[in-house]
Amino acid sequence: MSRAITGWELPEQQRDMLLPQFAPRYETLVTDHVTLRFGTDEDTPLPSARTGEVVGEADDGEGVQALVVRIDGTTDRGDGSHYHITWSLGEGRRAKESNDVIAARGWSRVDPPIEIALEPARWRF
Repeated sequence: MSRAITGWELPEQQRDMLLPQFAPRYETLVTDHVTLRFGTDEDTPLPSARTGEVVGEADDGEGVQALVVRIDGTTDRGDGSHYHITWSLGEGRRAKESNDVIAARGWSRVDPPIEIALEPARWRF
């Protein structure tokens, strides 16, 4: 059985709305999803939430920029990390590093929060 990532896709129109507010700092624009869980299977239900709020931004100054997202009233993903959108990456950096950057350096609050639409989804890895 193949394993998957369960979470939400960020619709293109939502990304386009956020881009003027959060200029990408690094050369690779990611901006495609918010992860709920890694290693799920086809029987894992998709999440029910269809909206979130961008409440913060993190940047390590070395190639990882991410937006922190609140879903159902929390940024806590339940595994010790935060809901987030990897926004941009520098050369040699990977999206999974966003969790480490947020944990190590924290994040700056976005005020007021920005509501976004999200589409429940599953991806294979």
